[in-house]
Amino acid sequence: MREELAGFTVGVTADRRRDELAALLERRGARVVLAPALRIVPLADDTDLREATRACLGRPPDVLMANTGIGMRGWLEAAEGWGLAEPLHAVLARSYVVARGPKATGAVRAAGLREHWSPASESCDEVIEHLVRRGVAGQVIALQLHGERQPECTEALVAAGATVIEVPVYRWAPPADPAPLHRLVDLVAGRLVDAVTFTSAPAAEALLRAAGDRTETVLEALRGDVLAGCVGSVTAEPLIRRGVPVSAPSRARIGALVRTIVDELPRRTVTVKAGGHLVTLRGHAAVVDGELRPLAPAPMAVLRALARSPGRVLSRAALLRTLPRGADEHAVEMAVARLRAGLRAPRVVQTVVKRGYRLRLD
Repeated sequence: MREELAGFTVGVTADRRRDELAALLERRGARVVLAPALRIVPLADDTDLREATRACLGRPPDVLMANTGIGMRGWLEAAEGWGLAEPLHAVLARSYVVARGPKATGAVRAAGLREHWSPASESCDEVIEHLVRRGVAGQVIALQLHGERQPECTEALVAAGATVIEVPVYRWAPPADPAPLHRLVDLVAGRLVDAVTFTSAPAAEALLRAAGDRTETVLEALRGDVLAGCVGSVTAEPLIRRGVPVSAPSRARIGALVRTIVDELPRRTVTVKAGGHLVTLRGHAAVVDGELRPLAPAPMAVLRALARSPGRVLSRAALLRTLPRGADEHAVEMAVARLRAGLRAPRVVQTVVKRGYRLRLD
């Protein structure tokens, strides 16, 4: 098949760039579930930002730590509105500018400033280590926040002798409609998506908060059947701390994240030879002799159970446990019938009289 992700379902938790990410995944054949975990909103009251700006003008920073592109642009646009753009640009132009990642670098350059250093990992910890090693005692550091305070960064710099001016530009807020996020939680918990993408660490935290008392169920899914795709190492940190293996590109880019998923998901498939056919299991479909066969959740669940024990006979009671609660043994028979019809290869699944079903292995 030419569409590498055909038959797979991918959840997207991004808000601001969700359409771009979804389009890239759909172009490769994936079914996409959009579920923004957070949204970025400008500060409703810009008093704190104005005070931080005036503090920078009163005590010109020796170091500017630019964390995000949207934050730097928002700060400079706000200063323009207050008539402070030129004096702010003048003091920042004399600073040692550290840009945490490519987006922040782009915003710095677009403003006519020049970055002096950027971490390879795009990690705040690496930035702090670099500044402390360089020496910050007695210096003023303007720390452009990304969504929320970073007390660990501020405290480390203060402990090294710096004065830190925190510059708040925007904040994270829950999605305007939380229903898609809760639906994604259901899909992850039920292993009905193959991957979930994250473009920020707060989005990963938000998904787990939305899971509530099912957090451990969601984490178990992400530790096994559901791939966690993160745009970079910083985004991955909340999941790694909880023992979730993540897949992340070496460069934090949306396109690179999609390529990582394209490389990883097909490797996780199961392929069997049964009933004279080559059958590969994907998220919501089977590929039979190279042809995609979409399947409903119940037939797909039966096929997965049979493929996990190739050649073994599974009883109706065993298969019943793979179906949604409330199903009965008649539902198993219906799921098997729909599976055979959906595969268009009736010999793949064999009925063993009075015992159950198995894959007819070649």
